[in-house]
Amino acid sequence: MIIKPKVRGFICTTAHPEGCKALVRSQIEYVKAQKHSAKGPKKVLVIGASMGYGLASRISAAYSYGAATVGVIFDRAASGSRTATSGWYNTAAFEQIASEDGLYAKTINGDAYSKEIKDKTIELIKKDLGKVDCIVYSLAAPRRTTADGTVYTSVLKTVGDSYTNKTINLKDKTVSDITVEPASEEEIAATVKVMGGEDWKDWIDALVEAGAVEDDAVTVAYSYIGPDITHPMYADGSIGKAKDHLFATAKEITAQGRVKAYISVNKALVTQSSAAIPIVPLYISILYKVMKEKGVHEGCIEQMCRMFNEKLYADVPVTDSECRIRMDDLEMGEEIQSEVHKLWTEIATDNLSTHADLEGYNEDFYKLFGFGAEGVDYEADTDQGTKIPSIEE
Repeated sequence: MIIKPKVRGFICTTAHPEGCKALVRSQIEYVKAQKHSAKGPKKVLVIGASMGYGLASRISAAYSYGAATVGVIFDRAASGSRTATSGWYNTAAFEQIASEDGLYAKTINGDAYSKEIKDKTIELIKKDLGKVDCIVYSLAAPRRTTADGTVYTSVLKTVGDSYTNKTINLKDKTVSDITVEPASEEEIAATVKVMGGEDWKDWIDALVEAGAVEDDAVTVAYSYIGPDITHPMYADGSIGKAKDHLFATAKEITAQGRVKAYISVNKALVTQSSAAIPIVPLYISILYKVMKEKGVHEGCIEQMCRMFNEKLYADVPVTDSECRIRMDDLEMGEEIQSEVHKLWTEIATDNLSTHADLEGYNEDFYKLFGFGAEGVDYEADTDQGTKIPSIEE
């Protein structure tokens, strides 16, 4: 079939297997071309490995250090005329290329929050790798079902007071004000349950209890802080409360003495999650413009390759005073933020093209689903039924 992008709301409901493969290969080639730190992980578990920072982490570990990787994903294979998810195609491409390059790569597909998937993953690790020395936690899910069957749903709201600021309608390219109402206490608690550190710690505890973790293992989870513009929606909002819990969990994991835990504070990028947060897409569009003009823009693969090689696996891990790895160091530079703030105060519908990089934003959005890759014929008849080698459907 000929596969075209079909966008509904904040997601694309189709994905292109050849486009995803080309984009995965380009990330691999980027990592191969970089200078790598002398030490690094050899057996890596990536929880949330199919897109964005998780996929980039898997690629960076494998192609910086030759690491064997186990990925946990929650994606859908193709069915009839319906394409698979982009995460499925990304994982299939990574496994195929890694195998060709002599690297171990296997994947577990299912709900990472569940005990069943934890047990299945640990069984695979113990059978094939014995133990892991690095655990990347990169889940970004809208809901979580706990062991007792309770379903918790996260919300993207403020805390305490409502907040009004500019936002963008990406369909008609207009700027307008939006007011976001505060979350209830129940919604905040649910968001923490989904996006906080509880499940991260559950994974670490399960791995340690099973004897599937090396003595010098590290674990890293991802967060974001951002500028004052986005604080009410993010750092100080319902999701910020979840990230506070994640940070507290890192300290708790480290205090247990078996695994050293880090939070990597990453740069704002176009993801399925960020596209859904009011105000944030407009900020990202302006940020892209400024950072590209300054020559310091990074995508997921640049961020994760730098995180592994220059921060986490430096001779001494490079952190701030709170033991956080600051991959947002370029974004939050005074020169960058000063220019972003200036453009933010001026931006309106009639100057979007000069004050923001909407083209870059849209390009990154479509690439999430395999569209817009160089060298791919999007008019060609394409088999959507790609399989992930290590997964039996």
